[in-house]
Amino acid sequence: MIIEVKSPEEMIIFGQKLGDILKGGEVIELVGDVGAGKTTFTKGVALGLSIDEAIQSPTFTINRMYPARDDLTLVHYDFYRLNDAGVMAAELDEVIHDPLMITIVEWGEVVAGVLPESRIRITIVPTAEQSRQVTLDAHDDEVLRRIVDIGGTR
Repeated sequence: MIIEVKSPEEMIIFGQKLGDILKGGEVIELVGDVGAGKTTFTKGVALGLSIDEAIQSPTFTINRMYPARDDLTLVHYDFYRLNDAGVMAAELDEVIHDPLMITIVEWGEVVAGVLPESRIRITIVPTAEQSRQVTLDAHDDEVLRRIVDIGGTR
């Protein structure tokens, strides 16, 4: 599924729509260059999960956790600065199997062996200064159907 997002505000709206339908246990891998909009998308997901806390990129801390609605927790990882996952791979493996966690992973190549095939993979590619092409791929038919049902950003 490919969606055209025309602004950072639309990226937040799209993320929020996805956050609204998450139930827990989902793993989302975000793929895109620096500045593509991965953290902006995550801010929208957080809104959909009723998270009031300001979302910040975990580039320097590797991960951040946010309490969410319905006893869920959003865990946001950024592996940009890692060459070897080391102990983080073991932690991630625990988190992704917890049904009360929603896991977002940026720069997941270093932990590719840990990420489940059932993850939602979202690739964000700039097409102009503010617009982005967002490609969604999910191996789970139910998840893909829920994503298709939310439609675009309007």
